Amino acid sequence: MRRAFAALATALGTLSLLLTLTTGPSLATPPNIPSASTAASRLASLTVAAESHQSTYNRDLFPHWITVSGACNTREQVLKRDGSGVVTDSSCASVSGSWYSPYDGATWHAASDVDIDHMVPLAEAWRSGAWAWTTAQRQAYANDLGGPELWAVTDNVNQAKGDQDPTTWKPSLTSFWCTYARAWIQVKWYYGLTLQSGEKSALTTMLGYC
Repeated sequence: MRRAFAALATALGTLSLLLTLTTGPSLATPPNIPSASTAASRLASLTVAAESHQSTYNRDLFPHWITVSGACNTREQVLKRDGSGVVTDSSCASVSGSWYSPYDGATWHAASDVDIDHMVPLAEAWRSGAWAWTTAQRQAYANDLGGPELWAVTDNVNQAKGDQDPTTWKPSLTSFWCTYARAWIQVKWYYGLTLQSGEKSALTTMLGYC
């Protein structure tokens, strides 16, 4: 985890560049998703351990969405980043545009139909080691624009996923399993989180779709 948070200052230092990118062409996916081979190597390096502290989880321990630029908070920034033809009003709310949800292949034309999913859910992160972090570290995690943690997806799909890991929930589009596994592994590796043996097996299977 020291590696992850030593790099946090650098990541935050590049935030202004990431925000600038939102005014240009839409990004197809969040940044810094590793190759399949790199993801496999990082998966092998992760610590396998039982989850803990489930009973003490509270979503409020991960402050979000925070203001990141002007009137724009993290959710609004992801909508601008990952949408197509997004138009916002003076309060940074998206009033038009379209959003493709890679989990289920649906395209939406109202921001209200889109949730911002935490690739590794907040509760899952808590059970995997974030219980020991400071509130500032959990805030940085919950609002991370520098890695593949935040995804614009269909709202009810995100709600169905809840706090599940790949052992019990996977995107309905098997064509996305490779990217999903690579992103999940990157988040756990970057933040020094643990994983369970069943989770590791499920991710290995999903990498087989790459």
